[in-house]
Amino acid sequence: MDALRTNRPTLDALRHMPVSDVIALPAEHLALLQTDAREALDAAKRMQDWIEAAIALRYEQRAIGARAAAGKDTGAVRFQDGAVEIAVDLPKRVDWDQTRLAALAEQIRAGGEDPSQYVEISFKVAERAYTAWPERIRQAFEPARTVRTGRATYRLAILSETALRDGPHGPGIRTTQGGR
Repeated sequence: MDALRTNRPTLDALRHMPVSDVIALPAEHLALLQTDAREALDAAKRMQDWIEAAIALRYEQRAIGARAAAGKDTGAVRFQDGAVEIAVDLPKRVDWDQTRLAALAEQIRAGGEDPSQYVEISFKVAERAYTAWPERIRQAFEPARTVRTGRATYRLAILSETALRDGPHGPGIRTTQGGR
């Protein structure tokens, strides 16, 4: 395994390689590079979180004061620290009680008005429920259903010699599962 780590390109070298050369790398190298990239990304995310937390601790009270001075509880405020302008946005997240909204929409409709003038109405079907329905019901809903796929992801793992020898596909055939 150490030989694989020492005779393969680094992530820095990889970014300068033509894709045809990357494609031609041994599968074990691709698996190790993928792991290296994932670890580098995780480390960068942890560092970003650390820096963002420090920034929040440093400027939180000033942001609260700027928001209070502007007479608002949420939204964006700006202030300066020396030559640096700090923009702080505290977004407003609003959740609505769906049962109460449905009842209000019915009251509006009963009063002779169009509830769509006041609320957005949407319908959803749980996929698990859809697949459990009788065929005749599924057929009625089929024209309203669109299925899209997400982006395929690939995780490569280097198998031990034992796993290679005793695996269900025998030597030479390897399967990988998509998804995270």
